[in-house]
Amino acid sequence: MRLQYPSDIKIILVPCTGKVDLIHILHSFEKGADGVYAVGCLEGDCHYNSGNLRARKRVEQAQKILDTIGIGGERAQMYNLSSSEGPRFAQIAVEMDEKIRKLGPNPIKLAKKRAA
Repeated sequence: MRLQYPSDIKIILVPCTGKVDLIHILHSFEKGADGVYAVGCLEGDCHYNSGNLRARKRVEQAQKILDTIGIGGERAQMYNLSSSEGPRFAQIAVEMDEKIRKLGPNPIKLAKKRAA
């Protein structure tokens, strides 16, 4: 099955979303990402017990920080899917892409362009 999702989405594989730290999310925005979303196991189905719950908390922390500094917390999201939900993964990718395009470019990226 070939899934179609926007080509500007970069997938970074990790053994567990619990390995995604708050600093990774924030660093993505610092480097110019317009949005970040993590896709982990269904809640209660994590192979590493609670990795997906830790990831959700970290994404929520990132959202608060992004709201505080004026970037917008809605640019960071967490989704839970089973490995058999490939079409849903592609649908989420399209929805996130549309949401981020409506929000516009990352304000940090714009500020760097203006400063240059």
